Amino acid sequence: MTRRLAAQLALGGRMLSLDGHDDFNQGQISARMPGADTFLIKNALCGFDEVTPEETVTAAVDHEQPAPRSAPPELPLHQAIYRARPDVNGIVHSHAPYTLLFGACDLELRPLSHEGACFVDATGVFTTTSNTVLDIATGDQIAKELGDTGRAVFLRNHGGVVVGKSVRHAAVFAQVLERACRLQLAALSTGQAYHYSSPQDVRLKQDFIYADLSVRSYWDYAVRRAVRRWPEAGQWLPA
Repeated sequence: MTRRLAAQLALGGRMLSLDGHDDFNQGQISARMPGADTFLIKNALCGFDEVTPEETVTAAVDHEQPAPRSAPPELPLHQAIYRARPDVNGIVHSHAPYTLLFGACDLELRPLSHEGACFVDATGVFTTTSNTVLDIATGDQIAKELGDTGRAVFLRNHGGVVVGKSVRHAAVFAQVLERACRLQLAALSTGQAYHYSSPQDVRLKQDFIYADLSVRSYWDYAVRRAVRRWPEAGQWLPA
């Protein structure tokens, strides 16, 4: 099972790369089995575009346990969220450009698109610091901003954090958030007023377009796309 989870994590990293989340070797994707007190995370040295199942490390949710030597410095961010949210089993933190730009502005994410509807009443903004998350106290503050049911937090001048009930959900939702931010910023750049979905339509979209079965189909598509770009990734898929 750990091997399968590592493969999902690596595939998630590759699809994030294709979606524009690369920033050298910065940013992380992590995953855990439900209820586990440990989790897998991309190591500190590789980027989203080069992560493999072998380039993941196992870390404890308990921040007082020794950190693996190759763990990323922002490990406390993931530890804090996993500790605060038992329902979360996948986390993405990246410096995706439109997500970062959106979080630097005093804007409310609107359901301008299907993607925007996914995040209605499900985002927060963390403004205490824009620095790297190096300590558990800062991680705890971000987890608090995420709340009990949130899907994402904008880190002011730093990027975003997206969570999901699985690493598949987290990776898909990170791509959805980046597109939602890009589309809304594009609409604002026209200087024209724009319309967005009604509360009723938002509920319908959340229940259908972002149902678990739909998310799984988006994941499967993104995996196929990643394998077309990196054929060796096909070897990570279950037989």
